[in-house]
Amino acid sequence: MPDIKNYTLNLGPQHPAAHGVLRLVLELDGEVVQRADPHIGLLHRATEKLAEHKTYIQSLPYMDRLDYVSMMSNEHAYCLAIEKLLGLEVPKRAQYIRVMFAEITRLLNHLLWLGCHGFDCGAMNILIYCFREREDLFDMYEAVSGARMHAAYFRPGGVYRDLPSYMPQYKVSKIKNARALEKLNSNREGSLLDFIEDFTERFPGFVDEYETLLTNNRIWKQRTVGIGVVSPERAKSLGFTGAMLRGSGVAWDLRKFQPYDVYADLDFDIPVGKTGDCYDRYLVRIEEMRQSNKIIQQCVSWLKNNPGPVITDNHKIAAPHREDMKAHMEELIHHFKLFTEGFHVPEGEAYAAVEHPKGEFGIYIVSDGANKPYRLKIRAPGFPHLAAMDEMAKGHMIADTVAVIGTMDIVFGEIDR
Repeated sequence: MPDIKNYTLNLGPQHPAAHGVLRLVLELDGEVVQRADPHIGLLHRATEKLAEHKTYIQSLPYMDRLDYVSMMSNEHAYCLAIEKLLGLEVPKRAQYIRVMFAEITRLLNHLLWLGCHGFDCGAMNILIYCFREREDLFDMYEAVSGARMHAAYFRPGGVYRDLPSYMPQYKVSKIKNARALEKLNSNREGSLLDFIEDFTERFPGFVDEYETLLTNNRIWKQRTVGIGVVSPERAKSLGFTGAMLRGSGVAWDLRKFQPYDVYADLDFDIPVGKTGDCYDRYLVRIEEMRQSNKIIQQCVSWLKNNPGPVITDNHKIAAPHREDMKAHMEELIHHFKLFTEGFHVPEGEAYAAVEHPKGEFGIYIVSDGANKPYRLKIRAPGFPHLAAMDEMAKGHMIADTVAVIGTMDIVFGEIDR
């Protein structure tokens, strides 16, 4: 009788379901996965080492490029770590703006995850639906920072600038007539906050549409129910955080249990799953989008009624106003020193973590008193999730492996930093 030999199959790195440059080496018995070995190192950009050779401000745009779907959340952790070392007080308005954009970023992340996860499992329309809403969210990013993705908007001590009092509008073009333009600009007549408020009123209806497409869809449930089950104890042992941990039934969220900025003042719930499978993690993220929408509404309401400074007035850390810089010698010196040498951070070490859309994203900085970090370490939430790939995929079919990759919501910029 001939021996049954397992055979090896490469999935990725060019595979559309690899979500970046994941090379997954699958050991198969027929179509059943016996072993799944994720190979990383195809993207490595040495972000942590590069940060040691750049001033604290120069390293900030690198944070956007780690998880390029959750840009401002990465900046948030970086700024919190620096502020902890400096002992900086952040103005209340800046904290509300940060929280609002952190939740806008959560929506951006979860919409891309939902569109791609659905697409990986054979649902075509969901991707188009999700990208429809992402356009509005990108417009919010662009209005406040000038960039659709890599915003570099958060700063140690606050945010780069206050929210604009207008919203950019669509202009006349060959392909848009007056009626179409009027409709497109109908919610862009006021400020950015008015535009965000209008979006938050429409968004729950969009989430209902996603649920209509997927939640009770029998094909979607066949692809996700009972796939990649992780028990609560095992999820904690593996270092899971975020929706991966909450999907297994552990109610852990840094925004509630270790609140930062103004999260302690806001009202929101933590969705928790029961069985720890792909379907539960889907339901958790869907409800997270609804809760993020609720947080954004509370931030908009507060920001409309409370003007004030949006960055620290310590000019050794934050640049002075441009008019002051051009009128006063002292401000000119501060400006020159800040953008040539940067600011010096006292000796010490600090770790700051945020409830990133993918889990706990942490920045650990060691300072020797210079204008650059002595060491910088990034705690990427996706890394321990990917490390569990073998355990989650074992015994499932090749097609289920794609569903498992999708449920992890991995982005390689942070995993292979």
